[in-house]
Amino acid sequence: MNNKLTCALALSICVAGLAAGPAIKKTFAQTATNSQSGIDQEVQLLREDIRSKKKQLVAANLKLTDTEATTFWPVYDQYTADLVKINDQKYTLIKEYASSWGTVSDEQALSLTNRALAIEKNVTELRIRYVPIFNKVIPGKKVATFFQIERRVQAVIDLQVSAQLPLVQTQE
Repeated sequence: MNNKLTCALALSICVAGLAAGPAIKKTFAQTATNSQSGIDQEVQLLREDIRSKKKQLVAANLKLTDTEATTFWPVYDQYTADLVKINDQKYTLIKEYASSWGTVSDEQALSLTNRALAIEKNVTELRIRYVPIFNKVIPGKKVATFFQIERRVQAVIDLQVSAQLPLVQTQE
């Protein structure tokens, strides 16, 4: 990988993830429903920006021939669209947690936990489903490299978001 480019893009992604912090914190502090649409718009713009930076990172680090690129990017775009649907569920779950903050019962906490784990499982299943699809358009080493990049970027994003979410027990 081009270390300078990788570091610059990773830093951009980290900054974008950090920018999510205020939006998430606002969500937890927010009680007025009419303000929720503004937060949703902020988060949507942030997510679009992160997807764009992620695509740039993949393009910069996945050395594709012209022929491979022609077939890879449509598959990548479909994969991303499928991943966005799952991440929509994750955002909905975070909003639900935020709206019940301070009054989360044991039953709600378990429900949120089980649903969060199901979302993680869905992401893993999506990746597993797409390995052979990507392998039809690029060789195995490039498929592995793509998923390494994908998982690293997602790990940074998840870390940034989770760092902003208060622990359930702190509501007491």
